[in-house]
This record gives sequence, C-alpha cells and structure tokens, in this order.
Amino acid sequence: MELNSEIPTAPPRNASTVVMLRDSAHGLEVFLVKRHSLSDVLGGAYVFPGGKLDAADCELDPLAHLDQEPAQLHAALGEPQTDVITATGLYVAALREAFEESRVLFSHDGASAQAALLHDKAKPFNQLLAELQVRLQTKNVMPWSRWITPRMPSITNKRFDTRFFVAAVPHAQEATHDNHEATESAWLAPRAALEQYWERKIELAPPQIMSLAHLARHASVANVMQAARAQLPPLILPETFDEAGTRVLCYPGDPAHSVKQRALPGQTRLMYRNKRFEPLDGFEALFT
Repeated sequence: MELNSEIPTAPPRNASTVVMLRDSAHGLEVFLVKRHSLSDVLGGAYVFPGGKLDAADCELDPLAHLDQEPAQLHAALGEPQTDVITATGLYVAALREAFEESRVLFSHDGASAQAALLHDKAKPFNQLLAELQVRLQTKNVMPWSRWITPRMPSITNKRFDTRFFVAAVPHAQEATHDNHEATESAWLAPRAALEQYWERKIELAPPQIMSLAHLARHASVANVMQAARAQLPPLILPETFDEAGTRVLCYPGDPAHSVKQRALPGQTRLMYRNKRFEPLDGFEALFT
C-alpha cells in the first residue's frame, strides 16, 4: 500500500458500507471482500462491502420498499445537518451495495427474494425491487460510525464521507464476492483479520484497521448491535501530519487532534512505517 501525497480539491462524496456480522463457534466474525486490484479506490485491499451514494438511492419509494419511515432512519443516523432524503438514501445505498458486492439481500422476503433478484441482476436495483415488490429490512441495520477521508489523505486522493452500518447476515443467505468489483472474500474474526494484516497476508486501510480493532472488543453479533443502539454513531475525521518524516494519522481524543473527545476505544493514532499503517507500540496496542 503506497502513501499518497496529492491533496484533493473536491469535497468528500457521500458513501455507505455494511459491516456484515455472524456468530460462529469461534466467536464473532466479519465479512470482508478483496477489491479488484485495478480498482481506483483501495485496489487489492480487503474492505467491508460498500460504495458511493447514487442518485437513484434517494429516489426509491420508502413507503413501498422500506420497513421504517424516513424520519426514523434520519434520527438513527444522528446527522441533523443531513436532509431526510439523503439520510434515507444512505441506508438504501448500504443495502444495494451489500447485494451487488456480496449477494446478500436485507429483505423481509428472505432468501426467495434474494434468489429472484439474483436471477435478473442486470436490471437497476430500484427496478428489481419494484417489479418483485420487495421490501428492504432496515430495522436490523444499525449505524455504527461515520468516517470522513482526511483533508490530506494518505492512500487515495479521492475523499469520501462514509457511513458504516452493522448488521447480521439474514438467515438462509450466504455472503460471497461478486467476482467483479471484488475478487475474493472471507469470514474472519476481527482479531484474525488484523493478524493476517500484520503478517502481510492481506492489505487493510486505516478505517478497516480501526473498525476491526473496535469490533474485536465485542463477543457476539448481539453485543455489537446492542452497542450500536446505545449511542449515535461517532464522527471520525482523521487528521494527518508528518513527524520526523513519518506520516501520522490521529483520531479524536489524540493530543494532536482538534477534537479532544474520544470517538473510538483503544489507539488514537496510526503511523505509516514499514510500508503500512501501524500503532505506535506494536500489534497488541490495537487491543489495549
């Protein structure tokens, strides 16, 4: 993963991502997909399924295709400055991207609707939902955090304002990569994913590193969902600076960050060294 030195001029684009969860015999697991190596955003890295907000996401009829009122979704997102239509669209974008990249459909119609949509996936998502009269499930898809690419980004010169949602994979559905935007996928315990990163078996970007370290503190899906319901999603706008020739990413609560209140448990900064992002005091520091 190469360090980026270009400063973007465009404002961050709205985006959504879904941290899909399941309980296993070994504890909590997270679904990760490997982005195509030719992708212009995090190519080759393992990420949670997601992507940018499309105009069509804000045009879906919420009364026909969502199980909550837009006002409820807006309130749960915890962004008073974001209009209701955009807030609703961010949920739709999250569920659309989950379907497109992992074939998981968050729907009250279950696996039968998933199979029907997959059969004719070439059509636009909204059109498929309308033709099959599918109602999306949002009540069990909870806002988890909000990440905004730093003003001086470290990996790509594209900036995103990404809402992270957490959700359990619906019963009787199997998550898998789409072989287009994503070329591989895996279910991993959060700590195991970070161990693979540390052993250079996979690449991770800083938001995934910090999110996995956060999730590693939870024992089950129910525990994560309970935590998500207990508070509004924190806003995380990392701030970057160079220290003795080393790029540093700091997070709210760090002495060098402009926001003094913590947004995440654990480490408040990552350093770019050994051609990757690491905590100052080594791997175990991610969990203390």
